[in-house]
Amino acid sequence: MTTTHFLAFPPSSLDNGPEDSRSRDILIFFIPGNPGLIDYYEPFLSTLRELLNEAKSLEHIRFHIYGQNLAGFLDDDHEPFTSQRTPYNLHDQIQHTLAALKKLRVDSGSRKGLPYDEVLLIGHSVGSYIALELFHQLLRDPDLAPHLNLGSGILLFPTIHHISNSPSGKKLDLLRRTPILGDNAYRIAQAFLRLFPQGALRWIVSSVMGFPAHGAEVTTRWLKSRDGVWQALHMGMDEMQVIGEDKWDEELWEIAYEAETHHKVIPKFFFFFGKHDHWVANHYRDDFIQKRQKQVERTRLIVDEGNIPHAFCIRHSEVVAEKVSLWINQIYSPSWEREVDTTTTSSNN
Repeated sequence: MTTTHFLAFPPSSLDNGPEDSRSRDILIFFIPGNPGLIDYYEPFLSTLRELLNEAKSLEHIRFHIYGQNLAGFLDDDHEPFTSQRTPYNLHDQIQHTLAALKKLRVDSGSRKGLPYDEVLLIGHSVGSYIALELFHQLLRDPDLAPHLNLGSGILLFPTIHHISNSPSGKKLDLLRRTPILGDNAYRIAQAFLRLFPQGALRWIVSSVMGFPAHGAEVTTRWLKSRDGVWQALHMGMDEMQVIGEDKWDEELWEIAYEAETHHKVIPKFFFFFGKHDHWVANHYRDDFIQKRQKQVERTRLIVDEGNIPHAFCIRHSEVVAEKVSLWINQIYSPSWEREVDTTTTSSNN
């Protein structure tokens, strides 16, 4: 597999504070959902870059923003899929993301080539599952990447618990379990999509579905690619089998506490759930929140009171970037440990 397509937003002069003993280089590593195309998130990441540039309270932190495709969604990052060389599953994507993360180093300034002081993982949808699995693996076995200091996670519309019981998950899982149809769903989809020239398909996505220009362009390229739809369906069906009961349960949180004894950063997490997310079953979301309320010193659990959809990157990038910027300010604020909040809060924006 060749290098995966990525987007990078290096520090600007506004947040490239004086290089004294307080200066830190922090990598913000973004993991997309399915379909795993980082270009969907360009408006979100560029807005976040601008907001962090303006954050005077973080002037001694240089944030390096990086995000990349999941494997298999662009035709030029892999050999053509066949019945023997099938698309990548969720386990493959976790290993692919870990390999990319391990290679990254500070790419500018006097510390060029050195490891980052800390890494903040942001995951969307299944990207949140991948992020939590990376935390789990690296906290359990620090020797996997001793130079990586995973400090925090922001998990947006996380699909981390019984995804097959969500409204959309039930439909995809039914397709997966239907004999013959499940194994050939990608062929049916590809045959249907071949009926439309690229221009006509772009018009449908833009005018009928109402996608803005950037979303319509990314979607059209993906739908007309050789393997992109197959990759999305294959990975989605695998998610239905893999993302079930909270596999980390208390282990992830207990391992995190052990990090303190090894002079590692104890991770801090923000979970942002949609009010009505068709990929998240409300009762499993509420159960997860109830179980995590006792970790108030490390975890914030937020349920949106507005109507931001699961696929926020299509039309709601700016408002979600504002929220994430605020949470980053809170994570790296010295006052985090002194805050006395309720764990579950609401968002009206």
